Amino acid sequence: MDPGTYKRYHIHGYDSRKLLEDYFSDKAQMVFGEDALIFPIRNLTKTFAAGHIKGDILLDLSVGSLVHHLYSACEFFKDIIVLKVRDRCIMELKRWTDKRTGAFHWGHVAKLHADIEGKSHQLEDKEVKVRSSMQHVVKCDLEKENMTEPIVLPPADCIISAWLLEAISKDQDDFKRYLRKFSRLLKPGGHFILMACLGVTYFTVGKEKFHAFSYDEDFARKSLEGEGFIIDDCKVSKTTVVSDLIDHNGIIFIAAHKKK
Repeated sequence: MDPGTYKRYHIHGYDSRKLLEDYFSDKAQMVFGEDALIFPIRNLTKTFAAGHIKGDILLDLSVGSLVHHLYSACEFFKDIIVLKVRDRCIMELKRWTDKRTGAFHWGHVAKLHADIEGKSHQLEDKEVKVRSSMQHVVKCDLEKENMTEPIVLPPADCIISAWLLEAISKDQDDFKRYLRKFSRLLKPGGHFILMACLGVTYFTVGKEKFHAFSYDEDFARKSLEGEGFIIDDCKVSKTTVVSDLIDHNGIIFIAAHKKK
């Protein structure tokens, strides 16, 4: 398939449940456990446990209907505001937060978090805390000056962006443009956590291939620094997975804060 014919994540429709099942589930055939679950959760747990990143509002700008990257964060923020570009993702998240029949099962992630944090006895409390924190799921338009128009969001203490920037960006300029938009949602001194695939040119959901912008650690660092961020931590994990679903060569985790 010609890369020019790949679909765009935020423009074309996609099966949000299939995305979760193929990349984030506990199914036997799901091969991305280390890349999509273990590596991010370990780094998130360590980062938040340090106690420097906390406050009133956490904004989540991430791909699909993910929940697992918010388990560590929910202990340190009063409110988590989740921004989504598609109604289907909002419906999927609402199904989980409201404990409706047919909601995606995140129990394997709750257990993983509890085990890594050494708090297995608090397994149920963890899910309750995440659900209670995620009371605001808001539709957004990434191309508008105010992405949540007509809603005006208060400045955030922290933003987490997981696997979104490479999915929505066409090229380097596009990546920097979206990063700048995200940065405007932060308070001075606010924190930004980026989790992303490196070297990826496409990802597959069902039978459809979607464009992804390929970049490396050096580009990620320079882009953040160019937008006025100071990098506090950066970890890269090379992937050992070979799959037709996605062609990434690694995962990056960056924690940074915005200059005051």
